[in-house]
Amino acid sequence: MIKTFFGLGRSPFAFDENTPLLEHQRHHLDVIKVHCHQGGFCLILGESGTGKSVLKDAIVRHDPMRWVTLVIERFHHTWPDLLRMLCEGLQLETTGNELECQTRLVTEARKLNAMGKAIIPIIDNAHLLPVDLIDKLCLLLEEFPKNHCLILIGQPDLGASIRFCKHPDLKSRVTYTANLDLLGPDAIAAHIHHQLDLAGLPRHTFTDDALALILRASKGTLRDVNNLCLGSLIEAVSDRTKTVAVNQVNAVLMKPHRSGNC
Repeated sequence: MIKTFFGLGRSPFAFDENTPLLEHQRHHLDVIKVHCHQGGFCLILGESGTGKSVLKDAIVRHDPMRWVTLVIERFHHTWPDLLRMLCEGLQLETTGNELECQTRLVTEARKLNAMGKAIIPIIDNAHLLPVDLIDKLCLLLEEFPKNHCLILIGQPDLGASIRFCKHPDLKSRVTYTANLDLLGPDAIAAHIHHQLDLAGLPRHTFTDDALALILRASKGTLRDVNNLCLGSLIEAVSDRTKTVAVNQVNAVLMKPHRSGNC
């Protein structure tokens, strides 16, 4: 609808494999690449909507010929279940006891290493995972070749849980922490303008007042910025105007699912 009305070849504020990362996300990805070559344990921390999933997707897409990324996004809070999900991610047999599953994982890691590949286990929503299981997982990965990297993605309290846990060696295993903070006004404005450029829309598509309202209403959350901009463009299409003004942004903010946000 937006593409047709504005005469675009690409949808604005739509994220896919061709969407460039923001500057700070690119920086974190570059650092994580190094840790994946040398062996590491990385944390990606941030509040909901700050861009953790965008960074995760970039890691998954990076160098699929040499990186074997397995993403665990749902899990039960037991060690056997976590082992089975790791085996499933590597397309290994999941039957047998814990020792058999661990042996399969280590054997597969060494096999892949001999082929010049690295295993990058990624656990999303890791703040829901008990710290005891994280410690067990780190101990298991100690048996992997050193060109692997465990990446845990979660809310900021994940970092605190590891920092103050009863396993003193767990904190020392962390090699890098990527903190995805809320965006400042300049970064949000730059992001909106960049998305408009990518889609082929003029930067004045959003009036100054509309842009200022989006900056205030989004409260620095990247997901909210994108949703507000996309919703406002839909409202503009409905109003048959190619300029997004305060009226269109307010129409999005007044939706029932956003009540109490601003």
